[in-house]
Amino acid sequence: MQDESKSSERNSNKLSKRTIIATILILIVIPATIFFGIFFLNDRKYYFISFLIIIYTMIPFFMVFENRKPQARELIIIAVLSAIAVAGRAAFFMLPQFKPVVAIVIIAGVCLGAESGFLVGAVSGFVSNFFFGQGPWTPWQMFCFGIIGFLAGILFKKGRLKKDIFQLCIYGGLSTLLIYGGLINIAALLMFSSSFTFEALVATYVSGFPFDLVHAIATVFFLLIISQPMIEKIDRIKIKYGLIEP
Repeated sequence: MQDESKSSERNSNKLSKRTIIATILILIVIPATIFFGIFFLNDRKYYFISFLIIIYTMIPFFMVFENRKPQARELIIIAVLSAIAVAGRAAFFMLPQFKPVVAIVIIAGVCLGAESGFLVGAVSGFVSNFFFGQGPWTPWQMFCFGIIGFLAGILFKKGRLKKDIFQLCIYGGLSTLLIYGGLINIAALLMFSSSFTFEALVATYVSGFPFDLVHAIATVFFLLIISQPMIEKIDRIKIKYGLIEP
């Protein structure tokens, strides 16, 4: 009986085929596409690159429904979370970097799975930039938002991240500071500097650190306020309507 229980737990923590495919797309194909846009399209086709990122993201997401047709309610909840992230980013436009997007993306990842977390992040970054301004930075922001949600879903699936407010805040703060800040600063250097040197990279990180820190504090703040109510409501909806499991 105990062996069966351990076996069941291992199976529940095992990454699915769609998650493995999503990992390949997100960690290899999407970065390669972004760099293709930088070096071969001269950052001029950012709408095209952004559209490709969304397409890549939807491939593993719709593999959830490979044996059945998707129900509208399963797609609506992801659309609603994306809309909340977009609205939240627009609502705090007067406060640079103080935005709830990463917090909502993390909630999507732990509640709906890694693929959904990346999709919410990518869509939120793309749509919200119609208000903030589209540009070669859009694919980078889509990837940064998305990868944080994807990793949150993976860590939750593996049992390394719980729906505990303290753990979520630690992950949110560190991922915003190190992952989002770390990647977006590299993007800034590639976009706005003709020479990529170690000194220039250090200078970019130093100058961007105050903004990254504010962004990380904002993520922790919003997770403290909204994570538990939103998680409870999403879990209740999942149980009531039998929505997709991570």
